[in-house]
Amino acid sequence: MGKLGLSRRGFLKAGALAGVSVFIAPLGSRAFAALFEEKILTPVQWDAASGNAKFRIDGVAKVTGAKVFARDIRAKDMPHWPQEQSHALVLRTTLADRTYAGIDLSSLDGGLAPDRVVTADDLARDKLAFPAFYGDDMLLPAGKTPAYLGQAVAILIYHDFARFRLAKDKLQFREGVVRYGERTAFVERDPWATFRFVRVGGKTPYDDDTFSSMKDSPLFPHMMKKREPVWTDAHEHGKLDEQGVFHAQAIAEELDHPPAEWLVVDRAYKTQSVDTAALEPDNANCWYDAATQSLHMVIPTQGPHEVAQSALEMAGKSRFPVKNLFLHPCYTVGYGSKDHYNVPFYGLVAAMYGDGRPVRLAFNCFEQFQSSLKRHAFDMRYRMAVDKKTGQIQSFKGDFSANGGGRCNFSPSVAMVGATAAQSIYYIPKSDLIAVANASRAVDAGSARGYGTLQSMAATEMMIDDIAAQLDIDPIDLRLRNVMRSGMKNTQGAIPAGAVRAEDVLRKAKTHPLWTERAKRKVEYEAAHPGMRYGVGFACTQKDFGTGAESAFAKVEFTADGRIALSHSGAEIGTGSSTAQALVVAKWLGKPASEVHMAVTDWIDLPVVTSGDPYIMSQAEQERLSANPRWSPAYMSPASATNSAYYFSHATREAARVVFRHGLWPAAMAIWSQGIGGGQATSFIVRIEDARWVDGKLSADGLEPIAFEVLAKKAHDLGLVTGAVVHTFNRWQWSEAQFDIAGTPDRLPLDGLSVRFGGEGAQETGKAAAKGYTVLDRKKLMIPPVQRNNAMVTYYSAIGTLVELAVNEASGKVELLSHHSIMECGNQISPQLVSGQLQGGLAMGIGHALHEYLPLYEDGPGNGTWNFNRYHLPLASDVAVWKQTGEVLPPLSETDPPKGIAEVVMIPVVGAIVNAIAHAIGHRFTALPVTPKNIQEVLA
Repeated sequence: MGKLGLSRRGFLKAGALAGVSVFIAPLGSRAFAALFEEKILTPVQWDAASGNAKFRIDGVAKVTGAKVFARDIRAKDMPHWPQEQSHALVLRTTLADRTYAGIDLSSLDGGLAPDRVVTADDLARDKLAFPAFYGDDMLLPAGKTPAYLGQAVAILIYHDFARFRLAKDKLQFREGVVRYGERTAFVERDPWATFRFVRVGGKTPYDDDTFSSMKDSPLFPHMMKKREPVWTDAHEHGKLDEQGVFHAQAIAEELDHPPAEWLVVDRAYKTQSVDTAALEPDNANCWYDAATQSLHMVIPTQGPHEVAQSALEMAGKSRFPVKNLFLHPCYTVGYGSKDHYNVPFYGLVAAMYGDGRPVRLAFNCFEQFQSSLKRHAFDMRYRMAVDKKTGQIQSFKGDFSANGGGRCNFSPSVAMVGATAAQSIYYIPKSDLIAVANASRAVDAGSARGYGTLQSMAATEMMIDDIAAQLDIDPIDLRLRNVMRSGMKNTQGAIPAGAVRAEDVLRKAKTHPLWTERAKRKVEYEAAHPGMRYGVGFACTQKDFGTGAESAFAKVEFTADGRIALSHSGAEIGTGSSTAQALVVAKWLGKPASEVHMAVTDWIDLPVVTSGDPYIMSQAEQERLSANPRWSPAYMSPASATNSAYYFSHATREAARVVFRHGLWPAAMAIWSQGIGGGQATSFIVRIEDARWVDGKLSADGLEPIAFEVLAKKAHDLGLVTGAVVHTFNRWQWSEAQFDIAGTPDRLPLDGLSVRFGGEGAQETGKAAAKGYTVLDRKKLMIPPVQRNNAMVTYYSAIGTLVELAVNEASGKVELLSHHSIMECGNQISPQLVSGQLQGGLAMGIGHALHEYLPLYEDGPGNGTWNFNRYHLPLASDVAVWKQTGEVLPPLSETDPPKGIAEVVMIPVVGAIVNAIAHAIGHRFTALPVTPKNIQEVLA
C-alpha cells in the first residue's frame, strides 16, 4: 500500500481512538463515491410549494440496479487494496448437548483443503476475543459444550473462489464435519437480566403517584436462586425497593381476591421466534496490512462508530498491532439485524489470518438463518382487572419472559422495553410489570424491528377485545374509556411528551365504514361465499421512539454560490433517512440540501468526548464530567429505535437554524436596509419570527423576496455564519446550553456547537478550530438528570389498524380482504417515505401474525437447514396489497415535530388480525402465528 498519504480520492479522517488513527469513508461520502468513479446519488428534486421530494436521493440507483451494498464490493473495487480476493466460511455446531471435539475435513479431497484454518486455539494464542459486549468463545474451544445452536467453531480461508465454492458445497449440510464427544446437559445460565416496574397512581391520573419508577426507582432482584429472581422483603415504609415490592404484593392480593365489581381476566400469551429476513445477508470484506499495521473493513452496519470502537477494543488486546483503522460502512438494510451484530468481528479475525490478502465473508441464506439475530420469542402472563360498570382498567400485572438465545446482545433492554410498552394506549392506575431476559441454547436474538413492543402490545390488544366481549362493550368504546390522555402518566410514572393523540385515532376508527358496517358485511359476505367466515378486527397502539441516550452530529453549510451540503452521523439503512434529512434543511434554508453525506464520523471540527454509561452513571459523575466543555454523555447513536425522524432531524434542524439566524437572516436585513433612511425595512416592523420562504425566496413582513443564492453570497461577503456543526443529546429531554455566536448569546437545545464564518470572519479562531470552523464554548449547560432514565419512555406516536378478513372453514387459511390504518406522526417530513414505512411495516406485522415462525431449538435454524423455502415471508397476495389504505392525522400546527413511526406501524395489524379471526370464527387465539392448522383444530 505504501504511505498512508492518500491520493486525490482520499479518505475521511475521524480522528483517533485509543491511540489508533481512524479513517471512515461511508458510501455516499465524497471519498467513497470517488472510489467507484461514479455518483450513485442524485440531488433531491422537490416541489417548493408542497415541500415534497419527487424521488429519493438513492431512488434512481435503486430502480436501475446501481445502488451499491457492502455485499457487492470485492478487493478489486478498492483502491490501494491487493487485487486478489480471498474467501472465508464459518463452521458451526448443530447440537448443544455434547462436547465439541474438533472438525473433520477429510471430505475435502482433490486439492480442496483450506489455505488456512482458524480455531479457538489460534484466537487464544493471539489474544483475539470478541469485544466485551459480545461475550465469550468467539470460536468454541474443543472439549466444551456449545452454549447455543449454531455456535461458531472454525473459520476456513481460501485464496481462490473456485476452490472455496466447491469446498463450501461439500461441507454444507454434511454430518461429521463438526465432531462431537460425550453427551452432556444443555448449558444453563442465569437470565441475562431481570427488571420490575411498579406504579401506584394518585387519586386521579393527574395527582402525584404513591410509588413509581420515575418518582422512586425501578426494582432489581435481590439475588437469583435456581435461575429465578428473588425480590427483597416488602415493607411499606422501608427502602425504595422494599416499598416497591410492598405495593406489588398489594396489587397481586387484589387480583387474587378482587372486589365483586371487578372482572379479572388472566391469560397467557406466546409469540414466536422470527427471522429478521434481511435480504442482504450478513457479510464483511476485511484486509489486514501488516506492513503498515492497517486494518481495512468494508461492512454493512447501522452503527459505524460502534463497529470502529469495538474493532479497536478487539485488536488492541491482540498480538496484531493496528495503528490505522479504515472503516467503510456501506448502504444496507437493517431493521435491527445489523445493529450490534457480530459478523464484522468475524470478518476482522479472517483478515488477521488472511496472509496479507483481503478476506471476504459472505453468508448465503442458509448461513444467514443459522446465525443472524432473531426477534425474541416472548412468553407472557397478563392479569388485568376492569370495573364491570365503568369498563375502566383498575390494575394490571404482567410477567414477560423473552428468550434471548445464546448471547446476551440487547436482550435485557428488549425485555425491559417490551414490559414498559405493554400498557400501549391505556392509562392504568396500578401496575406491576416483571421483565426477564432468559439465556437459552437458541440462536441469538437482538435488536429486531419492534424491539419487544410488537410482542407485548399485540397481546394487550388481544386482551382488550377479550374483555370487551365479556363486558358486552364495543371494543373501540372500551378503548375510549381507558385511553391515555395528555398529561396522564405511563406505567413508569412519566408524563408523555406533548399531546397524546391516540384518542383522535380511536374516534376516527370508530366512524370508519369497516367498523360501523361490520355486522352487515359479515352477513352479506358469508351469504355470498359459502364455506367462508368473515371478520373485522381492530387494534390501536402507541410506541415510544428513542433509547434514552440519543446523540447525533450534523453539519449544514452553504457556499457563496448557494449550494447546500449536509453531513450527518446517522446511517442510511434503506429507510430513506438521507432523503428525509436533506428535506429537513428546507424548513430554515428554503430548499433541501443538494449534497448529503450520511454515516459520517469525521467531526474534528467539533471535537466531542464521552465517557461513562449514560444510563447508569450517577448524577454526581455527570456533573463532574460535564465541567469539560467538550464532554457529552453519548457520542453518536446508530440508526435504530426509530430515531431518524425526530432525533436525527433535530440535529439537522438546529444546525440549519443556526445558519439561518446568524447567517441568512442578518444578510437579508442588510439587503433590506440598504439605501437612504434604512431602505425598505425602516417603514415596517421586521421580526425574525415572521420570516417565510416562498418558492425559494425569503420574505418577512411584506419585504421584497430574496433568492437563497443572493443571501448566500451576501452572508459570505459580510463574514456571517455560513456553516454550523452541532452535537445533540437527549435523555427523554434535550440538553441545552448558551452559546455566544459573533457576540450574540443564543440558548439552544445543543451541547456542542462550532460555526464557520464567511469572508474575513473565516479567519476567526477559538480554542479549537478546523476547516475554518470555530468551536464555541458552551455556557449555562443543562443536561437532563440521570433520573429521567427511570421514565424509560416519553416520546410516543400512535396508529390504529382495521382489518377485514375471511377464513376458509375447510383449509383454515386466512385471506386479508382489506385493511385501513390511521396514524399520527406530527408533521411529515416526506409523506411518501411515511407511506413506504407503513406498507413495509404492515407486511412485517401480517407475517408475524399469520406466517413467520422459527422453532427455537434442535429443529430450528440453528441446525443450518432453514431457508425461505420453508420460511414464509408474506407475499403481495398475503397483504391485500391493492386494497390497503392509510391516512395520517393532520398535525396540530405547522410547528409539530415529526415523530418516529418506523416500528409502531407494524404492531396493531397483529392484534387486529387475531381480533378479526375471533369475530369470524368465535375463538380467541393467544399464541402466534395463527396458522391454518390452528384454525382447523378449532373448527373441527
